[in-house]
Amino acid sequence: MTTYKQPSPLQADIKFLEAHLAGTLKPLAPSKEIVQRLGRRIQLPNRERITASLSDWKRLLLVFGGVVSGMLLLVTLARAFYYLAGRRG
Repeated sequence: MTTYKQPSPLQADIKFLEAHLAGTLKPLAPSKEIVQRLGRRIQLPNRERITASLSDWKRLLLVFGGVVSGMLLLVTLARAFYYLAGRRG
C-alpha cells in the first residue's frame, strides 16, 4: 500500500513565495547605451600580445612558481588547523 506525503506547511509557504516572486520580479534588459559603453571599455588583447606574454618563459615560470607555492602554503595551513582542531575534539 502506498502512502502519499502531505506537503509540510514550510514547503507550501516556499511554493507560495516562489510563485509570488515569479509574478513580481520581471527580467530587465540593459539599455543599448550601457552595452555600448561596456563594449568600448572591455578590450581583448591582440594575438601578437598574447603570444608574446606566453613566450616570456621567465615570467611564466615565476607565475607558476607563485601559484604552486601559494597552494602549498594553503594546504599546509589547512592541515595544521585540522590537526589542532582534531586534538581538542
